[in-house]
Amino acid sequence: MAEKIGIVSVAQTRYEASKPHLSNGELVFEVVEKVLLETGLKYEDQVGEDKRPCIDKIISCSEDYWQGRTISDMLLHLEMGGFSMDAPKVAADGCQAVYHGVIDILSGKHDVVLVVAHRKESETDGSIIENAGLDPIYLRPLGLDFLSAAALQARRYMHKYGLKPEQIAGVVVKNLKNARDNPLAMRAMDVSIGDVLASKVLSDPIRELDARPRADGACALILAKESYARTLTDRPVWIIGIGNCYDAHYLGDRDLADSAALSLAAKRAYGMAGITNPRTEISLAEISEEWSYQELLWAEELGLCERGKAAEMLDSGITQIRGSLPINASGGLLSGVPSGVAGISRVAEAFLQLQDKAGGRQVADARTAVIQGAAGACGQSQCVLVLDNR
Repeated sequence: MAEKIGIVSVAQTRYEASKPHLSNGELVFEVVEKVLLETGLKYEDQVGEDKRPCIDKIISCSEDYWQGRTISDMLLHLEMGGFSMDAPKVAADGCQAVYHGVIDILSGKHDVVLVVAHRKESETDGSIIENAGLDPIYLRPLGLDFLSAAALQARRYMHKYGLKPEQIAGVVVKNLKNARDNPLAMRAMDVSIGDVLASKVLSDPIRELDARPRADGACALILAKESYARTLTDRPVWIIGIGNCYDAHYLGDRDLADSAALSLAAKRAYGMAGITNPRTEISLAEISEEWSYQELLWAEELGLCERGKAAEMLDSGITQIRGSLPINASGGLLSGVPSGVAGISRVAEAFLQLQDKAGGRQVADARTAVIQGAAGACGQSQCVLVLDNR
């Protein structure tokens, strides 16, 4: 990457099943205020051209369907601080919003970008919204949502590689245990394989503990070009590789046991970062596992192990916090993070790790992290970022 792009500040709300006392705007203000206070930054329209650095672009991440109105970011400009500024909205995963911000700075048109994502899943029926994201001719009339689509993917993945439910459940055990050291986590507990398998079936083979719980919350971060990043924090975390890719919209056009989109996005990000062997060059991974099986599937497509071998890697202890390649030391999405906010929250967690500020979930000697965000049924849209603290 010709120009180094630094993350200089992050903030997250606590994630909860419902925040009826807070509006979306108040969620946004909570995280935006924190990153502004930490960096001392102001907005472009508040300072003269000779008083740089300042925030010269805002990227919000939200979705009209979830907000219940078109141009859903329009009423949040006050809380985001955007007046007479470039302030587009990304209607996808938060990882894609960060990707957008990196591209904006690399273009030379912007120097400091505020990225903020929010969602209150408690205020609507997500199944109806997800159904609207599927093929309108063949799939939508069946009543499919992302959960039932994920059940198809889980069953195909397990069949192709001969995996048993007990192996998939190990992801839940690990991640919910990790979440005990994450003060922002909504769901943190000690569970056994038996507890996971005994939990309510949502859509076979996915059970309640296998699924990311619906949540409310927000996350914000600030990106800056290298010369400004070094003045805003004494330890920037650099984004050294990016990649994204979309897969076929119609589920029947792909083998759900694999993810060509993620494999290609990872190849692009690693190529930009100069990484040739992610298994040995990556210190940790933060993966968007909306359902437990996806941590294994996404890890394989990220090149962290061979296809069909992620369950063995999990069983070996490699992906534990004290293992050689920790995955989701934060507790992951299974600990409770809203869709849309999911990917940017993975970036925020990796930032804390690479700044040695992750507390009880800190990974030893963390240097390089890979982040994965996904959106759409069965991970149709994939985004990968590589972060480094050197």
